[in-house]
Amino acid sequence: MATPIKRIEKEFFFKALYDKKIPLIYLWDQKKYFLTLESPVKTELILKLDKPIAELKPRTKMELMFDFQGQVISCVIEIDAIKDGIITAGIPEFLYKNLDRSYSRIAVPQDLQMRFTFHSDRYNLPFPKVSNFVDDSAGDPVKNPLVQSVSALVENLDAWVKGLGGNCKVVIFKDANPSTTEERVVAETGKAFYLASTREPLPETDPFSDGRIITAGLFKRYLESTGVDPKYLDDTCSRFVQSKLGRGIFADVWAPILFQEYIVGYIHVWSKNSWTPPLGATVLDTLYKYARDLVYSLKINGFFEKGRRRNEAFVGRVMDISVSGLLFAYPKSSLSSALLVNSTLLIRLITAGRTINVNAKIVRRYRDSSLGYYGCHFLDTSFDDMGYLFEYLYGKALSDTDAAIFQIGKM
Repeated sequence: MATPIKRIEKEFFFKALYDKKIPLIYLWDQKKYFLTLESPVKTELILKLDKPIAELKPRTKMELMFDFQGQVISCVIEIDAIKDGIITAGIPEFLYKNLDRSYSRIAVPQDLQMRFTFHSDRYNLPFPKVSNFVDDSAGDPVKNPLVQSVSALVENLDAWVKGLGGNCKVVIFKDANPSTTEERVVAETGKAFYLASTREPLPETDPFSDGRIITAGLFKRYLESTGVDPKYLDDTCSRFVQSKLGRGIFADVWAPILFQEYIVGYIHVWSKNSWTPPLGATVLDTLYKYARDLVYSLKINGFFEKGRRRNEAFVGRVMDISVSGLLFAYPKSSLSSALLVNSTLLIRLITAGRTINVNAKIVRRYRDSSLGYYGCHFLDTSFDDMGYLFEYLYGKALSDTDAAIFQIGKM
């Protein structure tokens, strides 16, 4: 993982860059450019380019890299002024080492065209949205023979819960919006409200690798958003759990039913038998499987059909690209609201010599006042396409070392 360099160490690197005339490397339009510091770094950077780049202008951002004793360091600067090959820029807030990208990002070549398409059908549905995307295609086709009938699935689920000594209710947000505290916090987070036993407080940590449950900290942040004074959060959270035990509920789980970026409803399982064992992690795991089967059953039975939208290609503003991924921007819109972390896109890379179709997953996103920015990781580039793209972007052939990095990245 990329590690930000602290202030004192950053000052050391800038001094070394000037004293030892270590070049900073900038990749642009299949060419490598070298910049050197013209003066010691105090309040700004003054850099000299080894050859001109006509496209550079004030406010252009440049990702620069340099090698210090075998360690690659990177930073991003924004040009304040440029004249006669001399660039003036502010000191970057961070330098980064231990880079987690397989390959350097570069500005997009001028002749490269790109088209983006969602990997699966898109929907506009009247349900609450969550911040992450759930790929509903992962379970197609679902092996459970009961998925052909929603009612059969619900009956099977109810029988299984009763076998545990509990009660079960399936709720779809079709005719009513989330109203109870549990409904609202599940709808806002897309995670499960999970009390294996109401004799215990909400869990402090999430034992699931995919971030599946509402922890005590997350629940307190929700309470604070509703107006609870921060000094009363601990007490409010504790009393909320205790109130369930006071009503004779000894275990309580609300598992979300997720379809793409929408929360369609939830499965509520609870126990009023004090002798019933706590609802452990395996129970929650099974509930998530039932939730996936339920949403798939709803889909194949046409429940979402009215909300289906045509899956047309769109053009994003690509900020930078490497052989392993890219960053693009898109205006805030109904389309951009569906560009969520874990969404899978088909990206068409069009060059004069070849057109490459590659699947990519959105791994991070952030926003400013008008645009959303989406970092994508290429998933399945063939070795042949990889070699072509590498030479196209970096202006050199793929070496054995680069090929080995590529193979490791695919594992």
